Amino acid sequence: MNRVSISGAVLALATCFASTPVRSARPFVVDDARVVERGACQVEAWHKRNAGSLEYWALPACNPFGLELSAGGGHLSTVAPGAPYGRDYQFQVKGLFRELTTNGVGVGLAAGVVRHADINTQQNLIGSRYVYAPVSFSLNDDRIVVLTNLGLLDSRDEKRRGLSWGLGGEFYVTPRFMLLAEAYGATGFDRFAQAGVRWWVVPDRVQVDSTYGWQLNGTHRTEWITFGLRLITRPLL
Repeated sequence: MNRVSISGAVLALATCFASTPVRSARPFVVDDARVVERGACQVEAWHKRNAGSLEYWALPACNPFGLELSAGGGHLSTVAPGAPYGRDYQFQVKGLFRELTTNGVGVGLAAGVVRHADINTQQNLIGSRYVYAPVSFSLNDDRIVVLTNLGLLDSRDEKRRGLSWGLGGEFYVTPRFMLLAEAYGATGFDRFAQAGVRWWVVPDRVQVDSTYGWQLNGTHRTEWITFGLRLITRPLL
């Protein structure tokens, strides 16, 4: 998601946005058992700097009838002049069996497909097809939210499949500022971790974040940095 300049765009759009339930957002990979409010929409956008390449992502999502529907994509460009670029197109549906409440447990299910999956698919834990169950736990009156994911990943481009997993946490320092950390991977694939911060510029309306990620296994230590923006509307539908 390409993150446009935060200052003017954020403030200009902020008047159009109203309170919705907080939910985990990209560029973090481990998802939560929350969806955008019914009838509302959001846009998650981020910029990711890898060694020798840049990624720009945008994932708009809406919840028209109880299911969160996402459709977006990413663009990869390399530092070397004239080098080829890549594009991904991602489509996902996500629903809840049990809504996450304060000091409670939330359970959901998400499934998606990716076309032209050639943008650091292992780091982003996406494949040609995937399905996973997010299970989230609210602790200490929502000051800590533990996130777990378990699913299946089918990378047709690499002709392999794996059992995907993820464990993460949201730690609220203040109602508007939180720390985040996660680890994730899949059997037969590499394992990665990310840590970062997230801040509500406008509570429940406009959010910015930044992360630092790295590879947990192997001799080659892959690292990256991301900067993100999320905008959430009031119910429109």
